[in-house]
Amino acid sequence: MMSDRYAKYDKLKFDYPAERVLRITFDRPETFNSVDAETHTQMTDMWIDIDRDPDINAVIVTGAGKAFSAGGDFSLIESMIGNSHEIMKTWKEARNLVYNIINCNKPIISAINGPAAGAGLVVGILADVSIAGKKAKIVDGHPRLGVAAGDVAAIIWPLLCGMAKAKYYLMTCKPVSGEEADRIGLVSMCVEDDVLQQTALDIATELANGSQSAIRWTKYSLNNWLRQAGPIFDASTALEMLGFMSEDVKEGVLSHREKRAPNFRKDCPI
Repeated sequence: MMSDRYAKYDKLKFDYPAERVLRITFDRPETFNSVDAETHTQMTDMWIDIDRDPDINAVIVTGAGKAFSAGGDFSLIESMIGNSHEIMKTWKEARNLVYNIINCNKPIISAINGPAAGAGLVVGILADVSIAGKKAKIVDGHPRLGVAAGDVAAIIWPLLCGMAKAKYYLMTCKPVSGEEADRIGLVSMCVEDDVLQQTALDIATELANGSQSAIRWTKYSLNNWLRQAGPIFDASTALEMLGFMSEDVKEGVLSHREKRAPNFRKDCPI
């Protein structure tokens, strides 16, 4: 039975695949689980309830169908362009999403099944144990859209895979396969796609049955590395949001819709 605690988060699917394990599924397979404005708000706020839930000890996050999450959908992005009110609202949520995950006391396991980008990738890569299937395709596409790599990029990519790899993948927007993500340390492990969900469940069950104080204090201590990077993260998200006031983001969105390479201005005053 699903707890009423999560009934208000109706843009996501919740279930309990094992005792004291909560599973959250991005459930818009027809759009490759893209994130609209309402979903963005819910996936930000839900971590506070998860932190306070006395009935669960571990969390799995995955996607329905062929994708983990394609990131923010065009309706969300276009509502922000040139709109300072929407930009401020989204900046606050984007900031809180990252900090709420970092501060959630329950261990989080991501099962990355297919494409993972944008806001969805925040959860996938910031999870305490990140498991990619071989069909996973991890990409931070912000610069391709015409805005700085924000969301979770600056706070976690250099720590996971080193500055050289982080700069290469974040500035070029090259996709990273599940196997390559494992090789460079961007995810905890890569497994065959047909065992991805069971692997995530096995790890979640193991953590759910372990010493909760020891596991949660270990997570809290290790996440101080991320808390130390708070000013770096805050700057990156602010610069990302500033980009939504630029001409580049208009061209970036249009080029995505027209399925062509963007034609950004070559000159820049910064």
